Amino acid sequence: MKKVIGLLLLIVGLMLAVGAGANFRYYHADRKMVVNITADDNELINLKPLQNYSYLNDGKLTIEISPNNPNYIAGEGIGMSHNTTYVFEEMFEVSNELWENNKTNFPIHVTISVPINSGVEVFAGDYYNNGTASIANPATQIQFTVQHGTPVKVGFIFNNTCEALGSHQVNMYIQATA
Repeated sequence: MKKVIGLLLLIVGLMLAVGAGANFRYYHADRKMVVNITADDNELINLKPLQNYSYLNDGKLTIEISPNNPNYIAGEGIGMSHNTTYVFEEMFEVSNELWENNKTNFPIHVTISVPINSGVEVFAGDYYNNGTASIANPATQIQFTVQHGTPVKVGFIFNNTCEALGSHQVNMYIQATA
């Protein structure tokens, strides 16, 4: 009888030892996470207006070619012409200030998109280079990488062909990942 009880205790002990081994299944912990939401010009991934047509509106980057723009100069037109295409280089820039005190500076990957068939395209870099079209590749969605300390300038193409007269609003979406 002692042998049977001893054998059972040995088997139970082995099962406990094997059960607590490398097959870790669950862990629960509460940790604190703090995120500071700030204006586009004060964030670690900075969106900085470069032209009068782009400005910060309550901390949000806004592109506006109309008399409602706070930088508008009276008497200098009220918008873009009908059936025309405009190219604006360097409307704003995206900079990467993440981990600036770290010896290893990580790049960020940025995606900017505008709705398809909106008459708006976006591009990074120069549209024209020495009088010829560059490799900017304007599209409704672009992706580029921003290195620490090397901002990337963003421009727009507005194609107003067959657009009705009046005010048109298009939303731009920006996503950045490290």
